Amino acid sequence: MSFLTKELIYQKSSQELTLLLYEAGERNIEEAISAIHHKDFGEANEKFQKAIDIVERLGVGLNYEAGIIADELDSLYNYINDILFKANFEKDASLAKEALTILKELSSAWNEAIRSQKDSMSTRKASYLNAYEKNTAYGD
Repeated sequence: MSFLTKELIYQKSSQELTLLLYEAGERNIEEAISAIHHKDFGEANEKFQKAIDIVERLGVGLNYEAGIIADELDSLYNYINDILFKANFEKDASLAKEALTILKELSSAWNEAIRSQKDSMSTRKASYLNAYEKNTAYGD
């Protein structure tokens, strides 16, 4: 994330920041898996710890007023972290891959939700603009 400036981060919506966290989590797990394959267990430990921290931050950021979805995501984040702890302790790449698969699914779904929301907002803005143009073009 070194390429992101503070200003750029402050311009992101909470949804976009969540997506950045997913991507950073995925990247750290992938790097941990690579480090295990290269027998660099210190590096693997560092990457696992970063991934665990990211997943914890995702859990802290949940809006529990959203209902059952937030509760289910919380359970899923806890499950992912349990897998990551075990993968780190045992230096087990297959467990890490399981956590990575789940995180990628969540990331993909989150990305799709953001895209759908933007498309929906664009459609609403266009309809409002059309209504405004109709009223102003022939108003006088």
